Amino acid sequence: MAGIFDALRAEITAVSVANRIGRVADIGKGALRVQGFSQGASLGDRVLIHGSQGDIGGEIVRLSREGAGILPDSTPEGVRIGDAVAMIGHAAIAPDTGWIGRIVDPYGRPLDGRPLFRGVHPRALRAAAPPAAQRRPMGGRLATGLAVFNTLLPIVRGQRIGLFAGSGVGKSSLLARFARRIEADVVVIALIGERGRELRDFTDRILGPEGMRRSVVIAATSDQSPLTRRRCAWTAMAVAEYFRDQGLHVLFLADSITRFAEAHREVAVASGEEANLRGFPPSTAHTIMALAERAGPGPEGAGDITAVFSVLVAGSDMDEPIADILRGVLDGHVVLDRAIAERGRFPAINLLRSVSRSLPDAASPEENALITEARHLLGAYERTEMMIHAGLYAKGSDPVVDLAIKVWPALDAFLSDEAQGSIAASFQNLAACLRP
Repeated sequence: MAGIFDALRAEITAVSVANRIGRVADIGKGALRVQGFSQGASLGDRVLIHGSQGDIGGEIVRLSREGAGILPDSTPEGVRIGDAVAMIGHAAIAPDTGWIGRIVDPYGRPLDGRPLFRGVHPRALRAAAPPAAQRRPMGGRLATGLAVFNTLLPIVRGQRIGLFAGSGVGKSSLLARFARRIEADVVVIALIGERGRELRDFTDRILGPEGMRRSVVIAATSDQSPLTRRRCAWTAMAVAEYFRDQGLHVLFLADSITRFAEAHREVAVASGEEANLRGFPPSTAHTIMALAERAGPGPEGAGDITAVFSVLVAGSDMDEPIADILRGVLDGHVVLDRAIAERGRFPAINLLRSVSRSLPDAASPEENALITEARHLLGAYERTEMMIHAGLYAKGSDPVVDLAIKVWPALDAFLSDEAQGSIAASFQNLAACLRP
């Protein structure tokens, strides 16, 4: 009963008895200027615009002596000069353990049609990362349910990796497999800018009841405002931090950071920032890195956030701005290759372009030797693949290539295998592939 009353008390506390009111003074292209509360306002504060066709939410993105610049959540149709604008206050979210198994929007409202109570203690959306000198090192290796991540690309507790892929290469399916299979107490999934019809498909079919039982899904669809899409990643991270601070191990999955960056670009340009980083404003790099730094090992007494950030890379361009920024701050990256997907192997991981920075510490000397040998043979096969298929390679010309040709079918199949048994069993299977 205490939990129910705590939730009710939190709902009552959130009700504001008084709001500062401003007035719309100017309506520009997608943005408004409001006068009347600039002295008590701060960047990022939420407002409610009382237009003639209904209320519209918004956020303060610019402040000056002339007033506050407001970016509305939707097209400001029906808004007139002189309309009232109510100050709501600082952007925050109040997660609760009752959110597990639920689909929530970036403002903490339920999307699955059932009531949802807010938590007792609000949390800042853009919280600072734990102090660097107080964070624990990354933890032990995690069982993932996939042979390749149990062996060649290990994921350890508190690691942050990037999943780089084009559209339609199996990225969402791989994230759902992580949500179902990786060892974790709670999974927090941020679906940023997803197509509306895919949300239900992802939660019901791809993630399924098994994945939803321990997951909190924070979703903002592609038709929503850039403010909402950008807030989706921050809300999801704040929810992950809530569970981390209870001492739990949290798996954080974000799909995708590219859409988060695109939403930030729209907001930043509306606030007056120039886009000069190949179309992105300079603040993009800091915004992405600040989000990524909040994941990882927690301080003493807290849990950890193991994070997987997906990045959409057009034409497999790993040097485009978002991919380049994120790759530099993470503890590893996994590249999904369209050519591999087109020949029917899923997950379509290009092992030679993928790296886990938890190695070599995450594996024993014997396991590292197997990993090195597998990479060496795959590299030898890739270098001569064109000659092999063209019939230009003569057997016996190179013993390493001969062995690579012999083990390649089993090794390629191993990269898509479900893990059968423990991590040690996965290494035994890898060794069997390398010893034909």
